[in-house]
Amino acid sequence: MMAPLDLTSALKEWHVAVQALTQGDTILLLRKGGIRETQGEFTIPHRQVWLFPTYEHQKPALLKPVYAHQVQPVESGWHPQNVTLTGWAQITDVLSLPKAIALQPLLPFHIWNETFVSDRLNWKPRSPLLGLLLRVHRLSTPHTLTYDSSYGGCRSWIDLQTSLSTEGSAAVLSNGEYQQRVDHIREIVASAKPDAIASEP
Repeated sequence: MMAPLDLTSALKEWHVAVQALTQGDTILLLRKGGIRETQGEFTIPHRQVWLFPTYEHQKPALLKPVYAHQVQPVESGWHPQNVTLTGWAQITDVLSLPKAIALQPLLPFHIWNETFVSDRLNWKPRSPLLGLLLRVHRLSTPHTLTYDSSYGGCRSWIDLQTSLSTEGSAAVLSNGEYQQRVDHIREIVASAKPDAIASEP
């Protein structure tokens, strides 16, 4: 069992995606970065992060039907007064996804539909679409924190106002099941682009 960590770094993601990750439905996120990313590019400054749920930009039309019905649209700028963190993740792999791979072969492995993937590929087409593979750990008792204005904005990474412990968390998937999914995804990506894989040492 991994020793507890004290983490302040958090990765912002749609609430519906955080739910899917902490329930073991998926291990894959697709990212190109937000408007306020450093130099406009998505980078990976942290490998162990809290999963910070967001609501404002969730769009049912970009999700597979099983996930679309879980989204309640909110007004622009809306955020909860209190944020509940249900889990954290270790980012084990960062994959550069060729268009042919992202549009079809990887579709069963994430929560979004083809429209979302196509939109991501076409936005800033010179920037690669990245696939993040996350080893997720779910807290037995979630952390609740007060929303702070520093958590807002179209960016992927934030620093929490206080450090929080991962104590009481457990991996959502067993070592074997997680590695099996990772190997499958890596094989799909490598079949099209052998140099597309950038795993953690």
